[in-house]
Amino acid sequence: MRPRLLLVPEFTELAWEIRPQLEEWAEVTTYDPPGVGNEPLPPEASQRFDRDHAGRRGLDELDRRGWSRAVVVADGWAIPTALRIVQQRPEVIAGMAVGHACLSFRKQGERPPISAGVWETMTQLLRNDHHAFIRHGITQATGGSVNEELAEAMLKRFPEGLLVEGWEAITADEPFEDSLVQLDCPLLLAKHEGCLMSTDEGFEDAVAALPEAHTVAVPDAPQSSPQFAEALRAFCDEVWTDSGDAHHPPSRSS
Repeated sequence: MRPRLLLVPEFTELAWEIRPQLEEWAEVTTYDPPGVGNEPLPPEASQRFDRDHAGRRGLDELDRRGWSRAVVVADGWAIPTALRIVQQRPEVIAGMAVGHACLSFRKQGERPPISAGVWETMTQLLRNDHHAFIRHGITQATGGSVNEELAEAMLKRFPEGLLVEGWEAITADEPFEDSLVQLDCPLLLAKHEGCLMSTDEGFEDAVAALPEAHTVAVPDAPQSSPQFAEALRAFCDEVWTDSGDAHHPPSRSS
């Protein structure tokens, strides 16, 4: 049985451009968050991104596939959503890989993981021009990892109100250092070299807090990076046995 990967989306499954490369050696599934594309919003949800609802959708995806073991993969703003999945199903998780690794989305104070200036510029662009935000803002902020073709495809999936209302919610600070440190599974932490939004200090602090984690630095946003795909394969080679079951690592103290 091949490794199984659950790719947790930030804003849409389309951003996982490396999915075809991953499918060469793993079973892969992903999804759009509720309210995006054809995904319905729960009756109790407002018209905005919500980490709890997106996390529950990920749990539903695991159930739909009938997976008893999986590696959860998240990038950037999807980290808190992925942690909700891992915390709800610890017995299922063979490992977790995190792109743009950090311990929070703090934008102020000493050693902030997120550049306040870049975030504020992106937020203002979104408020002024929803289309320009996707076509140009995301492309520039990712260093060209999201090209115009992908941006156009993403644009078709977003109701304008959902993105405008949801951006600040999905990028809001949520300290998750304790949740990461307390995980009882192998970790892969990835850095996007030259990222405008994520700071070097944010990644350095994550590595210091998680000294047992595997690490990798890649030149593109992990969702679009062939190098991240290769690092993920090497990571899975270590945490997944030939039979398709996963190693159960010894418990780590928090």
